[in-house]
Amino acid sequence: MPFKTRRSLLALPLALALPRAFAHADQHPKAATPLVKEQKPWGIAAEPAKARRTVDIRMSDDMKMTPNHLDVREGDTLRLRAINVGQLLHEIVIGTGEELKAHAEMMKKFPKMEHDEPYMAHVAPGKRGEIVWTFNRPGDFEFACLIAGHFEAGMRGTIRVAPNA
Repeated sequence: MPFKTRRSLLALPLALALPRAFAHADQHPKAATPLVKEQKPWGIAAEPAKARRTVDIRMSDDMKMTPNHLDVREGDTLRLRAINVGQLLHEIVIGTGEELKAHAEMMKKFPKMEHDEPYMAHVAPGKRGEIVWTFNRPGDFEFACLIAGHFEAGMRGTIRVAPNA
């Protein structure tokens, strides 16, 4: 077999794997990348060691997040542990209601869009993901699954950050 043909055959498995490697559903944990701390209206990313409380949020294929409401004090750093108890890919994204709605619309147009921010966690079926976040701004915020159709089906919750006295 000529060298060129052998090289083509060796490259075939890699070429077949590439589309899956870049798909939205195949996001890998963010632990390998440095934490980007950018102030958002709903807070800022935090190092895992700073978390003082862990909240488990169960995500299911009936398009529910449980619990669907969190009460937080301004300055609290939480570990939001997203547990996917379903058979579908789910994600959890924190933000303002307006930003989440806009992002959900974009996800309908580009369902395989890649994104990996510290206020997001993509969670494969039967797996867990987490967000460690400092809620340093008071207000009403939300969390949701923005995979096409999930947000519209009601897969979302609210976060109330009470100001410090």
